[in-house]
Order: sequence, then C-alpha cells, then structure tokens
Amino acid sequence: MVQLIMKIFLMLVGVLFCTVVAVSSGPFFTAPGHSWLTVAGAADSSFTQADRDRMIRMEDRMTRMEDGLKATNQRLDDNLKAINQRIDDSLKAINQRFDTTNQKIDDGLKATNQRIDDSIRSINQKLDDNRGLMYVLLSGMFILVGFILWDRRTTLAPVVRTTRELEDRTEKLVLAIKEKAEKDPELKEALRHAGLL
Repeated sequence: MVQLIMKIFLMLVGVLFCTVVAVSSGPFFTAPGHSWLTVAGAADSSFTQADRDRMIRMEDRMTRMEDGLKATNQRLDDNLKAINQRIDDSLKAINQRFDTTNQKIDDGLKATNQRIDDSIRSINQKLDDNRGLMYVLLSGMFILVGFILWDRRTTLAPVVRTTRELEDRTEKLVLAIKEKAEKDPELKEALRHAGLL
C-alpha cells in the first residue's frame, strides 16, 4: 500500500515537472552564455494558444489524477477499515474462545477439587470408622484380660487357701510326730530312715 502511494506521488512530481518545462517552451538546457532568466523571459513573450491548451489539458489531467488519488485513498481507507474490522472480529472470536476455554478449565478444576474433597471426606470417614472399631476391639481386649485375671484369682483363691491350710496342718502334724518320736525310739528310727529328722 505504501509503495503504491509512493509511486503515485512520484508520478505527480514528474507530471508537475514536465508541466513546468512545457510551459516554459524553451530548451531544457540553455545555450552557453544564456541564463535561466533570459529563457524564462523569452517564454513569457512566446506564450501561444497551443501552450494555453496544453496547460488546460495538463490541469485536466492533474484534476483527474487528484480524483484518482482521492478514489485510491478512499479505497485504501475502506480496505484498512475492513482489515481492522476483520482483525477486531478475529480478536473478539479469539477472546471468546479463550474465555470459553478458561471457563471449561475452571469448571474442570472445580469438579476435580470437588472429587478430591469428596475422596478426602470418604477417607476421613473410613478412618473414623476404623478408629471406632479399634477402640471397641481394644476395649474388648482389656475387658477380656480383666475378666481372665479376675476369673483366675477367684478360681485360684480357694486352691491357695486350701493349700495353705494343708501346709499348716502338715507342719503341725510333723511337729506332733517329732514330739512323739522323742518319746518312742522306734518311731524316731523310722523317721530317720524316711529323712524327716
């Protein structure tokens, strides 16, 4: 676009330059010894109807070129507006897709977080249930051990009592026999053979 505008501008400058040269109707280069002023002065005196017609045609051409430039500028502006509109529409579509994608990602993250929270709650519930079961089992074990100890004690207490009573009686009996053995030599001899004396 910029190159096209530059070409048109250079063409206009060239046309203007040619117009100035045609109006002067003198040679482009002056002869030796002549100045530009003398050529310009000579051009003023020799301005003819043909020169005037040429200038009118050049003005028409310039007017048409200006109209063409205006039309080209208008087309460029329209094209730039259309391009800008397309870019804006594309950016809006991209932003909308981006927003939709972000919404989907947010929804996915929320769902994942919800599932994780539900799993954690379920695990905590199971741990609480297992902890309760463990307390029940430990309590049951302590009760069982306590019952066993109580039962053993209650079961062994009469045996221990009976054993002590028997030991006491045996000691008394041995003492009585030893006293009797002091008076009876045969009994004393028998106790010695039995290892009781």
